[in-house]
Amino acid sequence: MRIIMLKRKTIMIVGIIIILLCFLLVYMSRISVNTFKLFEPIYKGNESERKVAFACNVVWGNEYLPDMLSEFKKNNIKISFFIGGDWADKNKELLMRIYEDNHEIGNHGYNHLKHTQISEEKNKEEIIKTEEVINNITGAKTKLFAPPYGDLNKKVAQIAEGLDYKVVMWSVDTIDWNTKDYTQVLDRVDKKVHNGAIILMHPTESTVKALPIMINNLKNRNYEIVTVSEVLTNAN
Repeated sequence: MRIIMLKRKTIMIVGIIIILLCFLLVYMSRISVNTFKLFEPIYKGNESERKVAFACNVVWGNEYLPDMLSEFKKNNIKISFFIGGDWADKNKELLMRIYEDNHEIGNHGYNHLKHTQISEEKNKEEIIKTEEVINNITGAKTKLFAPPYGDLNKKVAQIAEGLDYKVVMWSVDTIDWNTKDYTQVLDRVDKKVHNGAIILMHPTESTVKALPIMINNLKNRNYEIVTVSEVLTNAN
């Protein structure tokens, strides 16, 4: 009888150990997946859908923003604006217009610094201060961070993600800040656009001139222009 009881206890203990090991393996696999994905910036969205996102970084260019916003409204397009905190502090009305037009608002740091060249505390300060400024003006909570100049390394990504941000880069660069020739902007987009593209732009003269044609060209190629968050939906 004792032998039978001991066997039953042994079987129960072994069973419990197996169950605990299974839970541990599942837990460890999840940690491994998260660790693998951590600190991985986003360069593009879902490549299985014919959508592209416009990502516009704003720290200057006030004279061009109203025309850009009018063009987006005329075409019923919502894009993502990554806002510098210092710019937001000085241009509350323009920021509110962006927000009231239902565009997505992202975080572009406060002072437009190179984040790989500043301390961890300064990195956090740049992001948090911008988040607070935008929230105080619009009530919106930013969740996407675009590092100024695209200046990024693992440390910067780790800090931003530690603050619950997704780090957004781009796959198509208009380089609109470096040319007044709008045809160059159009040419870069036409040649490099792809499913899930994140198209980087700024409020510049060349972008304002290029936008109506760019939007029409993309529509003719059956692309839908959306926000960064939307193009990331179901992305791998």
